[in-house]
Amino acid sequence: MRYDIISDTHGYLSKRLLDELQGADTIVHAGDICSASDYRALGQIAPVQLCLGNNDWSYDFGPEVKRVKVFFSSGLRWEVCHYRERLDLKLCDIAICGHTHRPFAERDRATGVLVMNPGSPTYPRSGGPSMGRIICEEGKVVSARIIPLDEGE
Repeated sequence: MRYDIISDTHGYLSKRLLDELQGADTIVHAGDICSASDYRALGQIAPVQLCLGNNDWSYDFGPEVKRVKVFFSSGLRWEVCHYRERLDLKLCDIAICGHTHRPFAERDRATGVLVMNPGSPTYPRSGGPSMGRIICEEGKVVSARIIPLDEGE
């Protein structure tokens, strides 16, 4: 299963991002989507697992979208929260966050949980625009990486 991870799109989905998302099995968005129409557009590509970010307070995405999103997929428990410090790594196998607009993918030393912040495809704060991709098979993470979204690539 291919999970494409995004965050902090802030009401803008670039052509480069939309092209890269094609073929995803699931899109995980870690908040600050800031657009109900973008939520619907992403849902036409793949099922979307979305949590609310600090700039999503005025939007209604439906009752299933909350500050923390927990779901099970590929035999793994996922937790998605805009703020890394609010993730409970004792309760998940994969943790996704956003907010800082700075990408990383790492294993937590204490728990072994994969923690990813995909950065921002819209307003990056270090490096260029980015997203993440996680491939899972048979209850384990096969690969996890940050994908640069520079228009020239």
